[in-house]
Amino acid sequence: MNLATIIDEQPDGHTALVAGMDRISYGRLRDAVARQRAVLLARGLEPGDRVAIVCGTTPRFVTAWLAVVGAGLVAVPLNPSSPAPELAAQLATTGARAVIAGPAGAAVLADVDTAALPDLDHVLTPAGSATGDDLDALTEAAEPAGVVDVDPDHLAALMFTSGTAGSPRAAMLSHANLAADLRQVQAHPARAVRPDDVVLCVVPLFHILGLNTVLDLALYAGATIVLLERFDPVSTLETVAAESVTALVGPPAMWAALAEVDDPPLDALAHLRIAVSGAAPLSRRVADTVRERLGIGLHQGYGLTEASPSVSISLGTGAPVTSVGRPLAGVEVRLVDRDGDDTLVGDPGEIWVRGPNVFSGYWNDPEATAAALDPSGWLHTGDIGLVDDDGYLYVVDRAKDLVIVSGFNVYPAEVERVLVSHPAVAEAAVVGVPHPHTGEAVKAFVVPAEGSVVEEDELVEWVAARLARYKCPTKIDLVDEIPRGLTGKVLRRSFRGDGPDDT
Repeated sequence: MNLATIIDEQPDGHTALVAGMDRISYGRLRDAVARQRAVLLARGLEPGDRVAIVCGTTPRFVTAWLAVVGAGLVAVPLNPSSPAPELAAQLATTGARAVIAGPAGAAVLADVDTAALPDLDHVLTPAGSATGDDLDALTEAAEPAGVVDVDPDHLAALMFTSGTAGSPRAAMLSHANLAADLRQVQAHPARAVRPDDVVLCVVPLFHILGLNTVLDLALYAGATIVLLERFDPVSTLETVAAESVTALVGPPAMWAALAEVDDPPLDALAHLRIAVSGAAPLSRRVADTVRERLGIGLHQGYGLTEASPSVSISLGTGAPVTSVGRPLAGVEVRLVDRDGDDTLVGDPGEIWVRGPNVFSGYWNDPEATAAALDPSGWLHTGDIGLVDDDGYLYVVDRAKDLVIVSGFNVYPAEVERVLVSHPAVAEAAVVGVPHPHTGEAVKAFVVPAEGSVVEEDELVEWVAARLARYKCPTKIDLVDEIPRGLTGKVLRRSFRGDGPDDT
């Protein structure tokens, strides 16, 4: 098998990619991929070798991704906006033998000391770049090469993630993992992507949400993908209207920004039939605002890089807006307490996941792998969830973000929901801070709503009227913004001052 064959049976003349004025058919895409695959094989790269892809959300990334995977190589998608030291560290960690870069990635690579990367033999960049070989010319001159057949468990990608806890590491995803995720999502008719769909991709393709949930799924279905390299809410809505987009997936921050556009053109969204929020928890406030301002009923998905990424999606389940629905077909989910026992309905527990979409571990990190995967194949996600009487799953918080006050568990998301329910609060983030008597105390950071003035004491009283006293913040700082990662997740460590957090 080979994941890259997902484009092989699509009609030659059907549009695969739209990028600005360029419309690329499946036939043209297949030809470009086959030629670039030949370029990689001609350089002596062998199955299992790692090839970094440092490109934006453009056709260049799509071609590179399918060429690398189709050659039996292991793709390592990296952020083209990363500073040179971070990029160099990731190339070193994965032992990449080659790197394919777009214009932005090539500019960063120019500042990377490639001599300090002994495994790196080939740098392939666009024409006119300050470093590397001209990949465009090489691809155009190459004769197409066929797909390399690999075992299902053969690695397809190394995806950098913070993992279920700790600093960034590379999750190993096989061809079978990624393909299983596609089949599982498509198994439910209400959420299946169709060949006549137009899917907008505005999330980074170096992130698993953009890579497999948006790009690969659309290609697998034979749909058309509209690529936007940069997100701007106004231009995004204009593109949705111009291309008659039918499917849009992105983090809550994206949906919130779209809903804040002045006088949004409601007719722009007339064709939208799939609207899903993922990568970070969706608040009721954002969901309600999107419905009121854009006329869209948002659905929520839950997943993580280690699960390729989908675990559950509320679309087609009738779940409440704050629920992530029920597990996908073929995915098992358990909620487990600290003693390793299954929790009762309504009680929170750590979410454990098992299925063919679950990864095999972290690259060259057996200790982290053992902490995340148990011998029975259960992925210990580090996320806290609960199930209601109707069997709907809710993600409550991250286990690593848990605050323990005098032995009582405080989930930051619960306190944050209460804070943002105050009419003068736009955003909130909660962390635990050391306390001499209770072990930890709750501290909150709040962004006031535009034009509002609010006092710390007022907010403390607001929370105290709605939550147990031990859950109340002992200190609330008013700030201009809440730091968030690329997917909209709150970077809590920036408040605690203990290093980088999940992006």
